[in-house]
Amino acid sequence: MNVISLRAFNDNYIWLIGNGHKAAVVDPGDAAPVLAALAERELELVAILITHHHHDHTGGVSQLLAAYPDVQVFAPAGERLPAPGAIAVQEGSRILLPELALDLTVLEVPGHTLGHIAYYGNDLLFCGDTLFSGGCGRLFEGTPEQMHHSLSRLAALPDHTRVYCAHEYTQSNLAFCHAVEPDNSRLLTYMKEVAKCRQQDVPTLPSSIECEKAINVFLRVAQPEVRAAAEMFALRELNEEHAVFAALRRWKDDF
Repeated sequence: MNVISLRAFNDNYIWLIGNGHKAAVVDPGDAAPVLAALAERELELVAILITHHHHDHTGGVSQLLAAYPDVQVFAPAGERLPAPGAIAVQEGSRILLPELALDLTVLEVPGHTLGHIAYYGNDLLFCGDTLFSGGCGRLFEGTPEQMHHSLSRLAALPDHTRVYCAHEYTQSNLAFCHAVEPDNSRLLTYMKEVAKCRQQDVPTLPSSIECEKAINVFLRVAQPEVRAAAEMFALRELNEEHAVFAALRRWKDDF
């Protein structure tokens, strides 16, 4: 089983999961790159996985269904479904795709949107716009408490879990992490690796849970250095982890 990045719009990634014969896609905001990849690799589309309702994650669904009318579409039960007949999934739902030997569990991770979900299984995490490498999604609908809880759930997954985010935001995210935690040696090393990837126009993803816990300040709110930096920004003492997260998110929004 291979996971291939398909670029869409300015910085979106659509993830194509294939085994040489069948394929599934995650968050196809644009059908064109998916159809081209399926044709090039001679793959049959069997499933579409949606993490949240934003158009840059769902805009290609109807065109893909026109080409592959028998495809199953899975989408969060807490948000408007992207197509008639889509299967609404929620916390604990299992998605079994035997054609791909894929067994995924749904995690509810509100924050970016209220119904946002992630798909986890086979040591893979498809997390949409909840967790980015070095960052997290903006709080368009949810609260800091919700997003902090969602990120904490993802951080508790096994370290070797590969993290497939939906945007190429890594380099700019790491610049913010460096402003918060300038003496993090692992972060400095990772910044060099990411810069090299971007110079070569190579995706920086997937990341891993282990890497994110070491460099992503939004997963490091319990670290004294991160809390101290957040308190300097907020100009007050922050006694709760979600308050540290909220200060960091406000800081990043203006960074």
